[in-house]
Amino acid sequence: MGENSFLTSSPFAVGGYMLCSATLLISNKIAVYVLPAPSFILFAQLIGTVLVVKGAAGLGYIQPDKLEWSKAKSFFPVALIFLSTIFMNIKSLQYANVETFMVFRFSTPICISVADYLFLGRQLPSQRSWFSLLALLGGAVGYAMTDSHFQVQGYFFCALWYLIFCMDQIYLKHIINTVEMQSNWGRVYYSNLLAAMPLIFTFAGDSSEIEALRNMTFNGFAALSLSVFLGAAMSYFAWTARSLLSATSFTIVGNVCKLLTIMINMFLWNKHASPFGIACLLFCLTAAYFYKQAPMRKELDGKDEEALLPK
Repeated sequence: MGENSFLTSSPFAVGGYMLCSATLLISNKIAVYVLPAPSFILFAQLIGTVLVVKGAAGLGYIQPDKLEWSKAKSFFPVALIFLSTIFMNIKSLQYANVETFMVFRFSTPICISVADYLFLGRQLPSQRSWFSLLALLGGAVGYAMTDSHFQVQGYFFCALWYLIFCMDQIYLKHIINTVEMQSNWGRVYYSNLLAAMPLIFTFAGDSSEIEALRNMTFNGFAALSLSVFLGAAMSYFAWTARSLLSATSFTIVGNVCKLLTIMINMFLWNKHASPFGIACLLFCLTAAYFYKQAPMRKELDGKDEEALLPK
């Protein structure tokens, strides 16, 4: 009982999500670099996660929800938004360096905190939290002015990702609150299975991706395998953490883990930011530390705000 309660607790979910989020971004960057087939990489991540769930269920380790039409209908929009977010993530990494992508990521909590208030019943952030969110934006602007690898195409895909990502954070939290599932593995199974289906036609109709798959090297296969493994773990931890945190808090937790991403990126790639740019990103992460999750509006006045990270 104690072990099961720990596996569904905030520290376990947030810790797992932070670790997977930090490493998956780098893994995808490497995978796209050695295997320029982003649609197939995404398909492999999604269908690989489905196979992991079915395999674990067949061995009796987990009990995911069975495939039902009523639940599938509710998860079709989830799969579409989920797919669009991840695909734009990969396309952004194909044309822009990791730090550029994370600038957009750091600024999303401002938009999502307002959407939390408008659509999910949260209070607006406190004065301290507003300063934290504005500091995040200020650090992002400071970095953008130092980006020595500016590419219009890269920023275009990042901007598209930004819009879809904000929608993703709010709508998926809404689905968690309104669609009853027997376990978190059910959400993982439904979202990945439904999102994987359209990608079969996407990469199959792209001659450049088919050519890349024909010429896949061992390094390409290894990078793809690592990406699939991290994608499966990321899906589980993301759904679990999302169910335990507000949409804004979930977004900021994702931002905090990017410090590890930056450190790994600096050792692997030569397209990283200047020292001042890195300082701006670290400033963003420091600002995120001071954010506190806003309570639900229905809670009694005077109640202390819930801390972002569990004690």
